[in-house]
Amino acid sequence: MAGILYLCATPIGNLEDMTPRAQRMLAEADIIAAEDTRHTLQLLNRFNIKGRLVRYDEHSKERQGAYLLDELLSGKNIALVSDAGFPGIADPGEQLARLAIDAGVQVVPVPGANAALCALIASGLPASPFFFGGFLPKSKKNRREKLAEWKLIPCTIVLYEAPHRIVDVLKDILTAWGDRPLVLARELTKIHEEFFRGTVTEG
Repeated sequence: MAGILYLCATPIGNLEDMTPRAQRMLAEADIIAAEDTRHTLQLLNRFNIKGRLVRYDEHSKERQGAYLLDELLSGKNIALVSDAGFPGIADPGEQLARLAIDAGVQVVPVPGANAALCALIASGLPASPFFFGGFLPKSKKNRREKLAEWKLIPCTIVLYEAPHRIVDVLKDILTAWGDRPLVLARELTKIHEEFFRGTVTEG
């Protein structure tokens, strides 16, 4: 009988957001698959959880995905975690979930913190409907094409972006969409949590 793939949310900053259920799933899993095993080991140590850690990230997802699927089909239960938040949201966990589902393996979400939703509900912008675009392409040309493609989406658009690219991305947003209401959120749930609420040109 096949095992179960648990998609376990982990804190995006504040460790108090680690749920009791997620702690139990990580403690009981036969394998914990993690984007960064060193980062996840620190989390496990914080909650006194012992487990068999296996790396599963963007660079190893093809090879490790096949291995983890074999383990699931052999009856092992796997807890999948990302570096922070929900696995499968803008990370390779999406592919492992798809592999498991296609193979008839049960996939179970274990809810918890999520950066996109935290930013959305505290933004002051309409939360319904919203569109989650994840990370924009790194190349300027591809980024501008994607922004042009999304220009007429009639809802709040939520994006992730690295701090060192924010200025360039805001310039591209201004070019593609014009000036419009904008909220920037960083360090969510942490001591230095910060929101900027204004417009693209003010950002």
